[in-house]
Amino acid sequence: MEEEDFKTRLKSAKNRVKSKYSESKEPSKSGMGHAFKMSTELVAAVAVGTIIGFILDNWFGTKPWLILIFFFVGVIAGIVNVIKSAKRMQQK
Repeated sequence: MEEEDFKTRLKSAKNRVKSKYSESKEPSKSGMGHAFKMSTELVAAVAVGTIIGFILDNWFGTKPWLILIFFFVGVIAGIVNVIKSAKRMQQK
């Protein structure tokens, strides 16, 4: 009698845990995690743009111009990525 009661309680507890984890498909992130992700996206875009500009400047011999152009392209791309990421967070 006690064994059957224990089995039913165990089964119901397992079902509760399973339903709890199936509801949240994506683990929740903290606000600090979101902020770190967005800042990393922005910095990475600026860095990649600047590096591309530096490489092209050395290749073509147009020293400061392509670095400046690709720096601003990287800034714009980073801001666009942050805006898209923020919109996705708001939808969830």
